[in-house]
Amino acid sequence: MKKFTFLFLLAGSMTYAQRNLTIEEATTGMRTYAPKSMLATQWRKDVSAITYLDNTYQNLVTRNENNQWKETTLLTKDDVQNALRAKFPQDEFNLRMFPFAYEWKGANIMAFEVAGKKANYIVEFDATQKSITKALSIPSDASNQLATDAKNRIAWLNKNNIRITDANGKTIEVTNDTDSGIVNGSDYTHRQEFGIHQGMWWNKAGDKLAYYRKDETMVTNYPLIDFGARVAEVKDIKYPMAGMKSEEVTLVIFDANTNAKVTLKTGEPKEQYLTCVTWDPNGKFIYVGLLNREQNHLKLNQYDVVSGALVKTLFEEKASTYVEPQHDLTFLPNNPNQFLYQTENEGYNQLYLYNTDGKLIKKLGYKDVVVKDLLDFDAKGTKISYIGTANNGLDRQLYEVDLKSGKTTTLTTVSGTHAASLSSNGAYYFDQYSNTTTPNEAAIVNVKSKKATSLISAENPYAGKINMPKMELVTITSADGKTPLNGRLIYPANFDATKKYPVMVYVYGGSHAQLVNNRWLGGANLFDNYMAQQGYVVFTLDNRGSDSRGKDFCHVNHRKLGQNEMADQMKGVEFLKSKSFVNQDKIGVYGWSFGGFMTTSLLLNQSETFKVGVAGGPVTDWKYYEVMYGERYMDTPQENPEGYEKSSVINKANQLKGDLLVIHGAQDPVVVQQQSMEFIEACIKAGKQVDYFLYPTHEHNVSGKDRIHLNEKIARYFDLHLKNN
Repeated sequence: MKKFTFLFLLAGSMTYAQRNLTIEEATTGMRTYAPKSMLATQWRKDVSAITYLDNTYQNLVTRNENNQWKETTLLTKDDVQNALRAKFPQDEFNLRMFPFAYEWKGANIMAFEVAGKKANYIVEFDATQKSITKALSIPSDASNQLATDAKNRIAWLNKNNIRITDANGKTIEVTNDTDSGIVNGSDYTHRQEFGIHQGMWWNKAGDKLAYYRKDETMVTNYPLIDFGARVAEVKDIKYPMAGMKSEEVTLVIFDANTNAKVTLKTGEPKEQYLTCVTWDPNGKFIYVGLLNREQNHLKLNQYDVVSGALVKTLFEEKASTYVEPQHDLTFLPNNPNQFLYQTENEGYNQLYLYNTDGKLIKKLGYKDVVVKDLLDFDAKGTKISYIGTANNGLDRQLYEVDLKSGKTTTLTTVSGTHAASLSSNGAYYFDQYSNTTTPNEAAIVNVKSKKATSLISAENPYAGKINMPKMELVTITSADGKTPLNGRLIYPANFDATKKYPVMVYVYGGSHAQLVNNRWLGGANLFDNYMAQQGYVVFTLDNRGSDSRGKDFCHVNHRKLGQNEMADQMKGVEFLKSKSFVNQDKIGVYGWSFGGFMTTSLLLNQSETFKVGVAGGPVTDWKYYEVMYGERYMDTPQENPEGYEKSSVINKANQLKGDLLVIHGAQDPVVVQQQSMEFIEACIKAGKQVDYFLYPTHEHNVSGKDRIHLNEKIARYFDLHLKNN
């Protein structure tokens, strides 16, 4: 009797261990349930050794070829902290972890940034001597800091103005504009479209600084209401809407030795986009991509940095849709007259080798691979590696291309999403990957022998703890009848094929985003899995117009945002309806930003199919969206009135039949609240009931603890109006 009682209790305890996610875990649990991995991995220069942070984040550990890749501690947080206190006794340092964003400059020298109580510091640290070899200090409120190795200088921003500080602590003022509408050196130029991630560039010698000067004084002020003040205050931002006056940007060269400035003669019209800013290795020239406001004509120009004069146009790109430069030039380390250029002009974003006369030397593209992340040259400078797509965009693999022969070698082979990099001598590569059945694998691989030294083989972090639902990747043919689309289907927990379940379609659908991947959990977030645990079929489809599938796949949305995207999503619905376990009368949709636009569009245009929708931060009419993104895909409202009319959901409010919850952040500077307010007003006039919720202190999305509130609201809305209705 006792034996049977014990077995019963044991079985009960095992059943209890397999539980569902809480709403808190579904929101913040990706780190709690992250598979074991190696973080902040970096190859040391000129040696076969790799470093990374240990699980406590307190120590930098290393593995190297000489000790058969065994793990040893190289440095501790205290080593860095003690060196900082010795170098800067006037300041206080209390590091929470070893500097995460370190970079190896040589075999023993690393660089990183740390914050003291009184100032911030850019540091070069000798890992052998455990001492600081170089350091620069800047104010704690400095931003956009950019150091140069050659002269031990750092450029940084004081609000809208540039300062340069040298090793002796001397600071010079590069700009002194008092009008907040003049913005110098900011990476927030052209709203960070066109691959822009910085606003200042040092030349190799470290004596000249190129920077953006953005004049947005002529751009209309747009009010954001700050409800945190005792009396609500207006915070104005510059927000150029499609078809309206945009900012005017120039590039200035500052000579740090003479304090002289010269503005590049980029010419008219003033409303153009300056991209791909790259110094020539010899410092005499600078290269700039000039893109017209229409975004269909790019010129790659060379300028003289002394006079600012145009030297020549190397080549031009034109398109009937749009040209979208995303990357600076990459000069060859052993040939200052040749560079790599990335473009999707011939179908896929790939590499092209040019010389500085503008002559195309070699096409380095490989099959239909889209280059996603350009990595490093080998030690000889004759090869370069990159992460690129495979498997219809689902996978990421490591490739290496020989610049002379053009031959490309695929180094990683297992299907999945690889984060990989070659050692500086090219003898080994570090490979960390996952796929839908593999939580995480990490290894050091010998390039020649293919012998792999396993470092991590992670276990499923949910096993025995969380009752994770079944997930599978599916392929669906798009509305054009020929293009395969990637989808992800998550089954309800404790799935019973004889039952019928409600559906939540999670959608984004816009450019530069891919929701379905061949990686752990298939790219799904935990909230998707939470909803499946609550009894929903959760489905996601990357329609045409989304990322990583090439130019034709992405450009299908030009001048008609939402149309082909919706057609593809309806093919996904056809797939769902073919499943006997899907309740065809209970299909809902949820998305944010472009996904909010898609959610509202589907609910209005396909009202017989979608019964419930939750639209977060939705674009409701593209004429209220900003110039750089909006005009790329839609042209201006003046040029494309029919396209704007057809894509607007405001004028379709009278078609609303289902239950719709619109959510917006009151401080949203990306999709301004006017978008949703205009739609709500249209619903009122059309006599349509719609639910609306505002997060007073949040911007374009809801983050932090408040996101738990957001996810609970979404789940409750689906339960109330779909599952329990």
